[in-house]
Amino acid sequence: MPYVDAGQAVDLGSLSALTGGAPPVAQGVTYERILRARSEPQNWLTYYGAYDGQRYSPLDQINIQNVRRLTPAWVFQCGTTGIVAGPSTYAFEATPIVVDGVMYVTGWDSWVWALDARTGQQLWRYKQAVPFDTSLCCGNVNRGVAVAKGKVFFVTLNAHVVALDAVTGKRVWDQPYGDVRAGESATVAPLVVKDMVIVGSSGGEFGVRGHIDAFDIETGRRIWRTYTVPKPGEPGSETWPDGPAWARGGANTWVTGTYDPELNLMYWGTGNPAPDFDGDVRPGDNLYTDSVVAIDADTGQIRWHYQYTPHDVWDYDSVMENILFDLDGRKLLGHFDKNGYFFVLDRTNGQLVRVAPFVDRITWGEIDPSGKITRKVEPRQEGEPVHFWPGPAGAKEWTHAAYSPRTELFYVPVQDLGATVTRQRREFKEGIPYWGASVTVDSQDTQGFVRAVDPRTGRVAWSWRNETPMCASVLATGGDLVFAGEPTGEFNAFNARTGELLWQFQTGCGHHGSPMAYSVMGKQYIAVPTGWGGWAEGFAPEMLGAPRGAALFAFALPD
Repeated sequence: MPYVDAGQAVDLGSLSALTGGAPPVAQGVTYERILRARSEPQNWLTYYGAYDGQRYSPLDQINIQNVRRLTPAWVFQCGTTGIVAGPSTYAFEATPIVVDGVMYVTGWDSWVWALDARTGQQLWRYKQAVPFDTSLCCGNVNRGVAVAKGKVFFVTLNAHVVALDAVTGKRVWDQPYGDVRAGESATVAPLVVKDMVIVGSSGGEFGVRGHIDAFDIETGRRIWRTYTVPKPGEPGSETWPDGPAWARGGANTWVTGTYDPELNLMYWGTGNPAPDFDGDVRPGDNLYTDSVVAIDADTGQIRWHYQYTPHDVWDYDSVMENILFDLDGRKLLGHFDKNGYFFVLDRTNGQLVRVAPFVDRITWGEIDPSGKITRKVEPRQEGEPVHFWPGPAGAKEWTHAAYSPRTELFYVPVQDLGATVTRQRREFKEGIPYWGASVTVDSQDTQGFVRAVDPRTGRVAWSWRNETPMCASVLATGGDLVFAGEPTGEFNAFNARTGELLWQFQTGCGHHGSPMAYSVMGKQYIAVPTGWGGWAEGFAPEMLGAPRGAALFAFALPD
């Protein structure tokens, strides 16, 4: 279907005046166009920029030669307002979507905005009412929207998936897909595949059963649901004990999956089992927790899986992105896990190709090159504290790595901090946190890194050290740059080949979201949300009390 190249687009202000909101650019976003997303680098059409999850933009107007001249082009300030949870839990974690000069982005408390991507001017805004007593594990957050066929899709904290008219911001349909009374919620950015919008669930810390749901784009009718914990008699059920443990087993899917259209497989990461730390309640490997599941996009059927941490008692969710890349003639998948190891799998069948550590301190256990795990430190005895690295927030939290096909390197934000866990038996009660331990995360002797990792060897190609953990997603670009924000507010640009810090800007608030790149009228921008909060005591407790103001910055070269 033809579409308007943003480099030739008419003035958005005039269009918005005519339409009463945003220009109708989203009408032309189809599945076929998202398949070719990287062929129109002026846009960012889906959560990771493309289905492969690489978080790579081919744009190169901003590059290693001129990035030192980068300056703010505009700032959209949205504050930290709302009634759900407390002020310290608000975080701006979204990845903006850009379609032909229009930006769509979500905030906390179920806010959605459409902005002029050239100026930051608001074109429309929408807010969904959410019950103030919605149970949340780890912050009042949302990771973004999907856009297709004239609609903007997002999820709400109380586990609804909503379609908005992309021109007016008015609601088109609204479908609940989780039980908030049981502790289910939703924070994921939806994924559009074919004629479906696909979402995952949150709430593993409340003892719920994770699932992935596909809805019809036009009507909101549910097409399929896939549970990520098998019930008795289903494949994998033998990894759970007899009794009710499987029904409250966790494995939630609160980070967006990736997709290979040639194989018609989606790759979704799953979260921790429940209770998080009390493994005696659930003997066995506990499939499909802490896994990647390869799912047939048409039916929702699980075709294969790989479990990164069997019988997890360290809260090492594996929800993080599974990045698809081709190397030396093989279709591969790369994943940086909370447990501190980088995995490379054959994405056609789930076979392990390579595993290597990407963080310095790992004491919970060891994974050898064959994938065999030796467990070393576990919270076994009631009331007995144990300390291990990485802590429950992981060597890398949900925030995303990137892959550059130019350098054939991965770039990963690293959190190097430990924690002390004391197991405490808790009887399950619906809607009440079901951790099974008390947790104290180290606030001293912590550090962070941005690291480049070679997938051929698993070795670190370069490493940049920070005094605090690196808790935000990274972006790689065709200008041989890697962008990454710090908890203390700095936004950095590195040379993708050497790791040299080339540029830095202090945004005034910590980063816990995802930068992206786009262009309008031939001018390239780098956009990044800032807004510190969420489960900050888990991944950077030394930053508790840091400035929390939230804003969306767009940077460009001066004219």
